[in-house]
Amino acid sequence: MKSLRNKTLFITGGSRGIGLEIGLAAAREGANIVIAARSNRPRPKLPGTIHSAAEQIEQAGGRCLPLVMDVRDEQRVAECATQAAEHFGGIDILVNNASAIYLAGTLDVPAKRFDLMQQVNYRGTFFASQACLPSLLKAENPHILTLSPPVSFDPKWFARHTAYTISKYAMSLCVTGLAAEFGPQGVGVNALWPKTVIQTAALAMLKGMVEPKNCRQPAIVADAALAIFKRPASGCHGNFFIDEEVLREEGTTDFSAYAVTPGEPLFPDLFLDS
Repeated sequence: MKSLRNKTLFITGGSRGIGLEIGLAAAREGANIVIAARSNRPRPKLPGTIHSAAEQIEQAGGRCLPLVMDVRDEQRVAECATQAAEHFGGIDILVNNASAIYLAGTLDVPAKRFDLMQQVNYRGTFFASQACLPSLLKAENPHILTLSPPVSFDPKWFARHTAYTISKYAMSLCVTGLAAEFGPQGVGVNALWPKTVIQTAALAMLKGMVEPKNCRQPAIVADAALAIFKRPASGCHGNFFIDEEVLREEGTTDFSAYAVTPGEPLFPDLFLDS
């Protein structure tokens, strides 16, 4: 597939950051974008709403359907998937982008934060996939892409933030399970994770551990995602892709344009060895 023109992407939590960047990249190719997120109104500490995202996507050349959706509400998720399919005539790609993060040790994680991460991250991934699959199974080249890391049982990835690690690895286990179940039916179910820390609003959760100058921009993840979407879905499932590796396979050798500050050392993302 050379272009995503007229393909429909359903992106959870896509009002900002990596999700929005994926939507914008696909919109530049003429895709239809469904932004399904909670952010209906501006918030002081988090920029962007589904409406500002829709405006950017349409300026980029795509068509957008902004939908208010809390990924924890499975009934609303199902309603949004139905509405999206009816509005655009189907769903071709699901991006499980919605994610909650709280990097803290066990003694410092309130139950509310624990529940939020588990419900948004892996529960949301499961039910968004469940809701979109009836449409995806009818699509020509359907993909589910989940932004989650390869699973490692190295204790160092649990020691400082067990609750968060469990929630992200559970997303990855959803990828493995859905790939085994629906990959043979022609759905490309895969995961994508950045090689380096990406400059997004979530950077603040690292509590100063990483400076923006040591990060890459979200565009690298978006470009890798589009490359995956253009691959034949049949036979492409169960992979835990890393953004830089995907782009190297596509022929990219110079990644300096993705750096926030070219020339500065890059900080590897969580769950990956440097």
